[in-house]
Amino acid sequence: MLKRILPILLLSAISAFAVDVTTYHNDNARTGQNLNETILTPSSVTAANFGKLFVIPVDGKVDAEPLYVSGVTFPSGTHNALYVATEHDSVYAFDADTGVQLWKVSMLMSGEVPSDDRNCGQVTPEIGITSTPVISRSIGTNGAIYVVAMSKDASSNYFQRMHALDLTTGAELLGGPRDVQATFPGTGAGSNGTNVIFDPKQYEERASLLLLDGVVYTGWSSHCDIQPYTGWVIGYSASSLAQTGVLNITPNGSEGSVWMAGAGLAADSSSNIYFLAANGTFDTTLTTAGFPNRGDYGNAFMKLSTTGGMLAAADYFTMFNTGSESAADTDLGSGGALVLPDMTDSAGATRHLAVGAGKDNHIYLVDRDNMGKFNSGANGNYQDLPSALPSGEFAMPAYFNGRLYYGGVNDVIKAFQFTNARLVSPPVWTTSNSFGYPGATPSISANGTANGIVWAAENSNPAVLYAYDAGDLHPLYNSNQSGARDQFGAGNKFITPMIANGKVYVGTTNGVGVFGILPTNSPPVITSAGTASGSAGKPFSYQITATNNPAGYSASPLPSGLNLNASTGRISGTPVAPGTTSVTISATNPNGTGTATLVISIRGKKH
Repeated sequence: MLKRILPILLLSAISAFAVDVTTYHNDNARTGQNLNETILTPSSVTAANFGKLFVIPVDGKVDAEPLYVSGVTFPSGTHNALYVATEHDSVYAFDADTGVQLWKVSMLMSGEVPSDDRNCGQVTPEIGITSTPVISRSIGTNGAIYVVAMSKDASSNYFQRMHALDLTTGAELLGGPRDVQATFPGTGAGSNGTNVIFDPKQYEERASLLLLDGVVYTGWSSHCDIQPYTGWVIGYSASSLAQTGVLNITPNGSEGSVWMAGAGLAADSSSNIYFLAANGTFDTTLTTAGFPNRGDYGNAFMKLSTTGGMLAAADYFTMFNTGSESAADTDLGSGGALVLPDMTDSAGATRHLAVGAGKDNHIYLVDRDNMGKFNSGANGNYQDLPSALPSGEFAMPAYFNGRLYYGGVNDVIKAFQFTNARLVSPPVWTTSNSFGYPGATPSISANGTANGIVWAAENSNPAVLYAYDAGDLHPLYNSNQSGARDQFGAGNKFITPMIANGKVYVGTTNGVGVFGILPTNSPPVITSAGTASGSAGKPFSYQITATNNPAGYSASPLPSGLNLNASTGRISGTPVAPGTTSVTISATNPNGTGTATLVISIRGKKH
């Protein structure tokens, strides 16, 4: 529809219909639903009409969910912007509609590289930016994207830093970055006898960032179960990067960190924070109010208050057998928490619920007003669905239209119906295919309550993007249906599809696949960078990328020593001499040819 609008009205039309995705899974409740999608519908998402538009290459693994901001004014003009962070400690801004790079910045300080994998294969071979950033359009002149990055220097000193970057230039804001440092009273793992100490080399910011009431909250996991470590939640002012609050949830014990398969700390409208803590110390001796007497909350569904900027445990739920679960590594911490909308029960009472699941095969619903705490004889939470996820949950669900969609390990995606504020089991619908490890985190696109689509990515090689009708989970599309046409790279653990303005964005091990309604009778549009550099006598490589499925490429004139693979668009070789060359590059499909200028700068040899 938008293609028919006059060019001078195109930008305002896109901005009017576009919806920003500025945080993990769309909102602070982590529902995963975009309810303002008017372009993608069950009738339009078919292999004949929908598919891969292009792949945006980046310099490392994309573990963070890409984020989207509409109508951003850059020095080059106004663009719908896609923000991508990598494990190579880079942050990019791209035009979300064409894939053209708008800026790229590194989070590394002078003399630093991304962290090694700390002898843990969960994030490998390097650790840079793992968690999904968060965006505020109201900070500074142009808005800010907040990023936590890990790095190390030549002396093997490790760093965790909070960055605030200008949305339009990538420049550091607020005097940043800010080194993450913290202490908390306790004698637990990693303490000095009085306080537990945050050691940056022992932790990773895996959980997605939460922006709540002007504070950016972080939750920290360990590298595998490499000791010593405890459970940290740390807040930073979004307007100054000053540290606002610190809470350790196992200060007199060990473990209990915040993993959640990359899902974010969730929040309700009363500014309470919810998350699932991993295996760790839980004090079964309780205070008169029912809280652990030494403040250790390992393997618990947590509720934190944020009153006055102070973090405190406000309520919790853990299982009657929490100790044996932690010992067997069958804890809650592998899954993410979701804050549900208000529901009315059979007695007419309004219920405020949240849901989570981990490795023990259960789905746990909690009443946010009375979560259930600990009882050694029986679970005290609102509702328990045992064996609902037979191989456990290493992802998080999505919510849409009175249904909860879970994609467990080696399991189908299941749609559970809510009736009278309770989940009905068994599920009302399931997908026909299952997902291997780590399962799938579904995302939803819909226009209000209509045209609902469930999207999920399979961690395979090649990765597969699936689309299902949200009503009965019948398949609409998958990216393997058309052979190689829609394949977009190798899968990556914990990837969550992001849907905005008629497109679906999916991270991979080295890029972002972009899907949408296929153009008709359109030639390619070059999307790769317009500059490249190298050194004489050293290997050089540059990939031409373009939209609309090019069948061939050209590049002329090329510096001596460089050649083009006309089938793949890869320029490579060893340049012979220094100099600057303006190269006309092109991509061709049956509908025509798209061209652009590439400036290749070759430096002289160093002696």
